Order: sequence, then structure tokens, then C-alpha cells
Amino acid sequence: MTREAKICASCGRRFEWRRRWRSNWDEIRYCSSGCRHRRVSTLDRRLEAAILDLLDQRAEGATICPSEVARLTSPDGWRVLMEPARRAARRLAAAGLVEILQRGGRIDPSVVRGPIRVRRLDR
Repeated sequence: MTREAKICASCGRRFEWRRRWRSNWDEIRYCSSGCRHRRVSTLDRRLEAAILDLLDQRAEGATICPSEVARLTSPDGWRVLMEPARRAARRLAAAGLVEILQRGGRIDPSVVRGPIRVRRLDR
């Protein structure tokens, strides 16, 4: 049985093995019941695509803010999309497509708090 940390399929954060999961650790995909119920929706996939599209439109090495993605997706109700946009960025970082930056330096997406920037990794 492998007890390595996993990345949540919904929020993109790293989570550790827990004793209550000892019988089915290999099947666990979500870090919490909230993430399990939320899953990944079509809106989440649209946010991921919007992140990648915005980064493709920018110069190489340029960054974007999750608020730009939220505003692009829903100009009037963008504030409610801020956390879903951050989750989308974390999932893309876990997939190795982007990196999360804070104060110009790369940071672990699982523990970041506060404002972030997103940059595409070298292709």
C-alpha cells in the first residue's frame, strides 16, 4: 500500500494519508467530503480553458491573476468565481501546465494564501 501524498481532483491541494482511509487509499481522489460533493463541473473546465487561453495571448513568461479569468468568464458576477478560478489554477499546476507565483517566486499551491499570479510553464 502506497502512502504518498495525493492531489485532490477538485481543489488541487495536496493531502496526506489518513488512518480511516487505510482500506481504500488507492481509490481516494478527494481531500474532503466538500470536494467530493463539489467535484469538477463544466464551469471548472471552462475556467481552466480560460486560464490557458489568457496565458496563450500573453508574452512568454507573462502572468495573469485569477480575477482576470473570473471577470472574463462572468463580467457581472466575477467575485463568486474567484475561489473556483484559484482551484482551476491549482489543478493546472498539479497537471504541470502552469505554476503559481506569489511575490514573484514560485510557491506550493496547496499552502498559498493571499494574492497569486499564474504563469505557463515552458512548453
